[in-house]
Amino acid sequence: MDFVRLNLQFFAGEKTEKATPKKRQDSRKKGQVAKSQDINTAIVLLAVFLVLMFAGNYFYTSLLNIFRHSYQEYIGMDLTEKNVQMIFLDILEELVFVLAPIMVVAMLAGVIANYMQFGFLFSTESIQPKLEKLDPIKGFKRIFSMRAIIELLKSILKIVLVSVATFSVLWMRKEEILILAQKSVGASLATIANLTVQMGLIACVLLIFLAVLDYLYQKYDFEKNIRMSKQDIKDEHKNIEGDPLIKSKIKQRQREMAMRRMMQEIPNADVVITNPTHYAIALKYDEHKLDAPFVVAKGVDFMAQKIKLIAKENEVIMVENRPLARALYSQAEIGDVIPEEFFKAVAEILAYVYRTKNKI
Repeated sequence: MDFVRLNLQFFAGEKTEKATPKKRQDSRKKGQVAKSQDINTAIVLLAVFLVLMFAGNYFYTSLLNIFRHSYQEYIGMDLTEKNVQMIFLDILEELVFVLAPIMVVAMLAGVIANYMQFGFLFSTESIQPKLEKLDPIKGFKRIFSMRAIIELLKSILKIVLVSVATFSVLWMRKEEILILAQKSVGASLATIANLTVQMGLIACVLLIFLAVLDYLYQKYDFEKNIRMSKQDIKDEHKNIEGDPLIKSKIKQRQREMAMRRMMQEIPNADVVITNPTHYAIALKYDEHKLDAPFVVAKGVDFMAQKIKLIAKENEVIMVENRPLARALYSQAEIGDVIPEEFFKAVAEILAYVYRTKNKI
């Protein structure tokens, strides 16, 4: 039996169930989402190379103007500490206007890449310092973990893909490369820039293919890490809905309180209509509260006997009417006015009760 119990506990604690929406939401609040950094890198590089391809003439002209301006303005100038600072700031300002489009495109591409993977998310949880990250044992385990091996394989594959892209472009355009020495400096620079952009674009396409595969793996790994055991799901349900044992105790306490209030109202009743053994309905008529008689207590079997006992102790008149008692029990709740179809029958009973009390 102990062995079976241990097995049941083991399987109950095994994380085999998919994460619940609350678990996913809690993980997202902590910044834990399925994300591939390779997708960010590949898309940013692709965006930058596309900008270089379509706006290459703009960057070429801008850089050429910077060199021309520098040679025309600053050659022959006496260099002092103040002049060097002024020249540096002047060139830096011109470079900012040249590089700003590339930086803006790279930033937008990074934002879009993140949004494509997990939407809008702002969380400071992942950047908070944690002492457990300094644990050398856990660090050693991370180095030799399956994730580390996969990251190593990914890095090797990236190098191979970039190498293949570079070699392919160089091989296809080897004739142009061999005659670079015969070209002017400007033409050589244009050819080298064109080769660089072409190699970059091919490498980016290959890296995007690898990044998609990596994202699928990261999503699988994320789903695996947030899996829950059956006990985790039960505990979460308890936290959300409340412990069933506690809820049952609260309901029991509420029923007991309602029962005590009901029993306290029986002495104030005008009449108790009985079955005579199975049903008991205590009625009261107060024209200041309601326009018709209402139920102050009702019960069946043991509770009916208790109602009759309290009524007897408090000299509340009991009237036996089997069909009326059964009908009122099933159609009227405590505090409710009796249904209209019973007005006549109850009025006759109350008239009898009032006559009896007057005689007493």
